[in-house]
Amino acid sequence: MTSLPESMTAVAIREPGGPEVLVPERRPVPQSGAGELLIQVAAAGVNRPDVLQRMGFYPPPPGASDLPGLEVAGTVAAVGAGVDPEWLGQAVCALVAGGGYAEYCAAPAGSVLPVPKGFSMAEAAALPETVFTVWHNLFERGWVKDGETALVHGGTSGIGTTAIGLARLFDIRIIVTCGSPAKCDAARALGADLAIDYSAEDYVEAVKQFTDGRGVDVVLDMVGGDYVPRNLACLADDGRHVTIAFQRGATAEIDMSQLMRRRLTMTGSTLRARSADFKAALADEIRRTLWPRLAEGAWKPAMDQSFPLAEAAAAHARMQAGEHVGKIVLTV
Repeated sequence: MTSLPESMTAVAIREPGGPEVLVPERRPVPQSGAGELLIQVAAAGVNRPDVLQRMGFYPPPPGASDLPGLEVAGTVAAVGAGVDPEWLGQAVCALVAGGGYAEYCAAPAGSVLPVPKGFSMAEAAALPETVFTVWHNLFERGWVKDGETALVHGGTSGIGTTAIGLARLFDIRIIVTCGSPAKCDAARALGADLAIDYSAEDYVEAVKQFTDGRGVDVVLDMVGGDYVPRNLACLADDGRHVTIAFQRGATAEIDMSQLMRRRLTMTGSTLRARSADFKAALADEIRRTLWPRLAEGAWKPAMDQSFPLAEAAAAHARMQAGEHVGKIVLTV
């Protein structure tokens, strides 16, 4: 293998603030510690948690890089102690706790997956954060299964478009909410069974009408706040409500008798701070269950725009503007 450089270009957060606080700078190339791979990054996904970190609302967990970036794709440049050297030179994508906005990124070996056949590096970089999040929360915590119906807010976000794709793979009917007619059209084109323009109609009534009054089996919610009681009204008896973010607030007032009378389940999770062992187990399940389908060409992530690494500020500005459909990535 070619010897590694001592320094690299990375995008750091100068101080909490708007997109303009993202600045390219020179950093030492990270070392691959025990159980880690060092990836020469070709592309890095841009996600809402990156925006929150930049604004000062989502600090990295202890021991993680202070650089933003939770998913990367590239080539394995070095391996740490205890890692099979056969990884060297392989094209991979990885879920990381930080450090993705850089030319090199260290990743726990358990969170690394091969780039699926037929995927570009940009497409591969668009997979880990949203696929891990949707898989764990919709399928594992929400227990969704073939023949059921799910409601997912933010239908054209990275999470929303991934949820649509995975739902289609596993015969799940999916309803999404979007903020405009154009976004509803985009969601339907991606495979949503119903796309509701929440700015123009009551999504609770639309869900009830679409399901003949029964409601949905699972709600995947990233809105929180006053959406929560409305989400519960969308659920069928024995339904499950899974929270992954709370853009409209972290508190909600709900009627607890509904949970008892209708046997509803409320749960939620965050992924970034979970242990390496948990993420490795999740990656293994995804590798066995989903990766063969991707290699067959059954689904690819919806891609919005790519920006050069040095233009991370422009990528964040696009995400904050809310006009994107699918994944935004940085290319190195």
